[in-house]
Amino acid sequence: MDIILVDDEKYALNSLQKKLKELEVDANISIFDRSVYALEFAKKNKIDVAFLDISMPEMNGVELAKELKRVNPQINIIFCTGFSEYMHEAIDLHASGYLLKPASKEDIKKALNNLLNPVEPPMPHFYARTFGTFDFFVDGVPLKFIRSKSKELFAYLISIRGSTTNRKELTAILFEDAYDEKTQNYLSKIYKDLKSTLDSVGAGNLLVKDFNTYSVNTRLFSCDLYDYDKGVPEAINNYKGTYMSQYEWADFD
Repeated sequence: MDIILVDDEKYALNSLQKKLKELEVDANISIFDRSVYALEFAKKNKIDVAFLDISMPEMNGVELAKELKRVNPQINIIFCTGFSEYMHEAIDLHASGYLLKPASKEDIKKALNNLLNPVEPPMPHFYARTFGTFDFFVDGVPLKFIRSKSKELFAYLISIRGSTTNRKELTAILFEDAYDEKTQNYLSKIYKDLKSTLDSVGAGNLLVKDFNTYSVNTRLFSCDLYDYDKGVPEAINNYKGTYMSQYEWADFD
């Protein structure tokens, strides 16, 4: 969560910042003693919550709130002031809270727990590249797999576009061996390693496993192959004739 505190009184700023820290709020907190500085910051940075004093020079809190809403309509405004006569303006601006100074930690916590626009933790962006060589990216960084066979297993599950496969088929694809106890045990091992790798980046739920069946949830990640199937021009242009070229079984159809 990203929070700004705006108040021309330094004592009030420091007091509010201290209470937020005591509440152990998981947030990046920036403080400003002038509205114009806060507005310039908001134009260049994402802000989830703004605690605003109202009585300030140059631009009062109500005016600042209107400008912040223009920059980011989803921002949560919490007025923290010594005056109650601005309550009507706060309601008109759809403020998330209105606290009278000195605000208690309990009131601050209550306001943060009842935000008009709930702040969701950012989800990492998962992307599978199948054109050329296969790789799986987390926020643009290629994921490192414990075993090459774990990566190949994942590539195959992605290639079948969310359909299910079974242990016997996977054994034939990955090992070209007989479906025996040895290959079954090895398949279990590489699947466990794959799950562990994906869990480490918050992507474990991409895998779907039932009794003797395996698949991926295609709704939880992006993939050039899936975009190609949908006719997305960029994906069509990105296909240059090679598909998961490191795997002999890979067939673009």
